[in-house]
Amino acid sequence: PSAPIKLILAFACILLTSFARNLAFVLVMIVLVLMREVTLPSAALRRVSGASFGSAAITLVLMLPATLLGQPQSALLMSAKVLATVSLTMIVALTTPFHELTGALRAYRVPSLVIMTIDLALRGIVGLGTIALEVLCALGLRSVGRNRDKSGSLGGVGGVLFLKSRRAADETHMAMVCRGFSGEYSLAHERCWQGIDALWLTGLVLLGVLFVYLQGQV
Repeated sequence: PSAPIKLILAFACILLTSFARNLAFVLVMIVLVLMREVTLPSAALRRVSGASFGSAAITLVLMLPATLLGQPQSALLMSAKVLATVSLTMIVALTTPFHELTGALRAYRVPSLVIMTIDLALRGIVGLGTIALEVLCALGLRSVGRNRDKSGSLGGVGGVLFLKSRRAADETHMAMVCRGFSGEYSLAHERCWQGIDALWLTGLVLLGVLFVYLQGQV
């Protein structure tokens, strides 16, 4: 499907899975997700499987008290929901280029300012996280003995991150100005939607009908 339809499909499936009280619907969602996963390249499949099954295992461990209190179905249901939702999120993230995701937001009339904020924030988080790790590593190598002024060290790391983020913001602004970016995200409507999107939307409607039916069986 196209990026806008892929985004709305993932959001709707995650929403339905989160609200589901019937384990049967969640299992149906897991089967559909696994069918999609087997078509992924091996590297993407390993990433999706590792993240989803790892998250489900952690959730199951955290829900062990519910099992001990006589609610094993709650632990199983929660773990299954985490498995399905994390898999859906990872599939969308790995199969959709970032610029198509921002274009999908624009297709739904999301303001350009919001898209630009999300775009720059996601791009900057990785860089600032790397800088923070490097500064902490340098601080640890230069420290001798026990540091009793941990708040001061933390403030220094925060100050470095603030200066780096300010410099990165200025450089990004100048680059955008030089390239003639006016703050508006354009969208190529002829490439935005595809003919097969109607089939995916029909499948989503059928999935919604199944959700309503199974919820009535609880």
